[in-house]
Amino acid sequence: MSSPQQSVPPAQSSHTAEGGTETGRVIRIPRLAHLGVFILLFCAAFPFFGWPAVLWILFLIPIAAAWWVERTRTTVSAGGLDLRTIFGSRHVDWSQIQGLRIPKRGWVRAHLSDDSEVALPAVSYDRLKDLVAASDGRIPDPFARPDKSAASAVEKSGDQNGVEGESAESGAADSPVADPADKPETSTDD
Repeated sequence: MSSPQQSVPPAQSSHTAEGGTETGRVIRIPRLAHLGVFILLFCAAFPFFGWPAVLWILFLIPIAAAWWVERTRTTVSAGGLDLRTIFGSRHVDWSQIQGLRIPKRGWVRAHLSDDSEVALPAVSYDRLKDLVAASDGRIPDPFARPDKSAASAVEKSGDQNGVEGESAESGAADSPVADPADKPETSTDD
């Protein structure tokens, strides 16, 4: 027996993704940052109660902080990266990204094909793993250790090409012990 109130998927509209596909993974500032906004609001309230006619403007500080927490984000999708900051947004295609730069402080930066850099909002060093996972392999994992089998394959291919035999023969010439004639003369005579 079917229910008259069966769930029906929503109709396509201008603000939904085409074909009902997922729009991507959103990396944003954690919601816990609103706790800091609340503390700012609490701190702004005390001066406000002392002189409300003038100090009402202090409430703009927590409002701006809340706006920053809500708006700042990086969305990773199949089409590229959508970067959104307080005052604007930008789309970067995967083909434009040449690499990443990880600064000591601040957001991770994407190095673009036109030799410019763009900050990835809300993606810091600790959120880099989320970015790598959401990129579906387009961004290599900087935390991954090299495969031991790949390193041993390179060594084996060098052995097969006769590189090891050459290094053994030329090893005597490259040894750190040099001939006495090659050493510069040092004199301690004054």
